[in-house]
Amino acid sequence: MQRRLLISMIAVAVAAVLALGIPLAIAISRLQVDQASQQLHLDALHAADDLQERLNAGLPPGAKQLASSLTDRYVVITQSGGPIVRSGTRPAPHDSMTQTVTTNDFTVSITADDSYVTGNIIRALLLIGGVALAAVGIAVVLGLLYAKRLLRPLEELAGAADRLGSGDSSPLGRRYGMQELDRVAEGLDGSAQRINELLSAEREFSIDASHQLRTPLTALSMRLEEMVAAADQPEVVREEGAAALAQTERLAEVVGQLLGRARRSASSAPTVASVDEIVGQQVVEWEPAFRRINRRLAVTGEKGLFAYATPGGASQVIATLLDNALVHGAGTVTIRTSRTRRSVVVEVRDEGGGVPAEIAPRIFERSVSGAPGGTGLGLALARTIAAADGGQVVLVRPRPAVFALFLPHATADAEERPAVVGPA
Repeated sequence: MQRRLLISMIAVAVAAVLALGIPLAIAISRLQVDQASQQLHLDALHAADDLQERLNAGLPPGAKQLASSLTDRYVVITQSGGPIVRSGTRPAPHDSMTQTVTTNDFTVSITADDSYVTGNIIRALLLIGGVALAAVGIAVVLGLLYAKRLLRPLEELAGAADRLGSGDSSPLGRRYGMQELDRVAEGLDGSAQRINELLSAEREFSIDASHQLRTPLTALSMRLEEMVAAADQPEVVREEGAAALAQTERLAEVVGQLLGRARRSASSAPTVASVDEIVGQQVVEWEPAFRRINRRLAVTGEKGLFAYATPGGASQVIATLLDNALVHGAGTVTIRTSRTRRSVVVEVRDEGGGVPAEIAPRIFERSVSGAPGGTGLGLALARTIAAADGGQVVLVRPRPAVFALFLPHATADAEERPAVVGPA
């Protein structure tokens, strides 16, 4: 790359020197010849005028003395009715130039050797050649500097592109003061940022998927355990089998929601859902888990409420809150439903020690957990799912813990969805 740039710049410099130098050399050569010819003509003119003036004044012309004074010249002076005077050595015809001037009584012809003209031309050409070589040398130096300046950014951009292709999406973060190279650098940095965002989204999706699938799988395993324990009671087995089947369908729905979220599907728009049915489903699923550890799950509050929610979205949020109360809480867990002017509120409260004060302001942040070994993803995911429905999950009271899900209020025959809601 550097060699090609250098050769290109030298070629441009040589072409420019030739384009200017050749016409300049021709012009200088002609100028030297013209100047020598004019000087020779002036010498002949002065000689003829002097001779004519002396003759007109009645003085001897002195042609011989005048011819002898013109050294390095071959002079021929012809006087009307007088002798022909010659002085000097006549040069070869092909190496000479001649100028002739005629007055009333005299004709003066001066011939000079043109070798001195050739010498002047050669000296001028050598000067032009020196300037041309200096120009080419400067072009070489500038070419090396420019090639080095241009080559380093190109190598860095090529390296950044290679790293981006190999999976290293760290941005280049450099600009070079050249518009074209800076545009390439900005394009690479933008691509690196988009790749980082995609990779981050994929990682978050994988983590979220594993966490969201864990809750229905846990409930499903509890149902199967109930079926095994009640193998000698056909009615209980059928009842638990139906519940396990419902849990399996919910698990499939959760998987569909995750795939729709990954593909940004528009098919999961919130619809009008019965809060009683959502809460009742969760009570059926989670009551055996609480009963197994001698804890009670109770439901209170207003009945017959409807809210805007995606199928399974509100169920997943409430399941997360119940799972959080089962693992981190104590005593009776109460699900209380109510409504405000714009929202339907589903509260989940327990009688445990609550949320530690130091993490209460950050309880919905990812990787923040109040128990050793916790993933810190459940509440963060619950808030994200609720936000997708235009709702919100908040910590109403840290001790004992009270979490609330706010969903947009709806009526059974509602069609239009209201604006995003929150605590009112």
